[in-house]
Amino acid sequence: MYETLTYTGGIHKHDEMIELIEDLGGFVLQENISQMDLVLTLAVPIEDVEKIKEKAKELLGTVKIAPMAGTEIAIVSPTLARQHLPHSACDISEYLRRYGAKDNMIGLSRGAGKGISRISEDEKKLIEEHDLVVFALGSFKECITHKTHLFEDIETPVVVTGAPEIDLEDIPGADAYVGGLGRIPRRLKRGENIRALKKLVEVIEEILDGRRREIMDDPPIVPSVLVKREIENQIPAIKEVYSPLPVVSQLMGVRVKLNYDEYHKEIEDVIVSDHRLGDISEILKSKMYDYTLVKLLSETSII
Repeated sequence: MYETLTYTGGIHKHDEMIELIEDLGGFVLQENISQMDLVLTLAVPIEDVEKIKEKAKELLGTVKIAPMAGTEIAIVSPTLARQHLPHSACDISEYLRRYGAKDNMIGLSRGAGKGISRISEDEKKLIEEHDLVVFALGSFKECITHKTHLFEDIETPVVVTGAPEIDLEDIPGADAYVGGLGRIPRRLKRGENIRALKKLVEVIEEILDGRRREIMDDPPIVPSVLVKREIENQIPAIKEVYSPLPVVSQLMGVRVKLNYDEYHKEIEDVIVSDHRLGDISEILKSKMYDYTLVKLLSETSII
């Protein structure tokens, strides 16, 4: 079992931290450098967490649990128009990243309007490629309860946000609802906004923990973090991808930011713990820029 952590510190001697992570059999999931500051999202064996904390103290950095690391979350807004973006949805996205999540913002092409809002099949399929989806809706109860058709048949766990307090039973199709996060024409910096964001994090963590427990009952043969590392090591084209996180970890697979038609055969032939990746997973074309999705099969489905 691996523990996911976030290390925050300076870039001075940060290679020592990376070397320690690799020596312990861990993985760097994400690396962000801003001027002289460094943020690493990493996964290490649970028994070695204290060694990471000791090294962080030596380097004058800090370490904290990153419960959302290794997951990909969609933040969905009814439209890309200014009344929906950028404030609330962008701040939700930025806040979730602090807890290790890799999130993608999606604006629906016809989501505006209580009576005319729609979601296409391609949009649903794109959303379902993620581990969890947050629908960032508006400020009126009637508007939110009349837009449940946007997510009621989506298989991915759904968290809905809005301004009013609403009973979950009034929002069919949602796994959770968090109030206090409606359409606000400013940054979410006030006390009530921060409390709502913290509540959202708690709700998402609870859902993801439940999903992890389900996976542990019938896990994949190899963990997704190991698949990520082997793809990065065995496919040279990954080094030419300039997009952030060329390989994104998910709970049951990875998203590879390489064109499916050109690279899926090469990805299928990657060897992970003596297994050919194509034999223990489904390799699919993503709805996102024709990237490649690797969906790991569970142990019982392979036997």
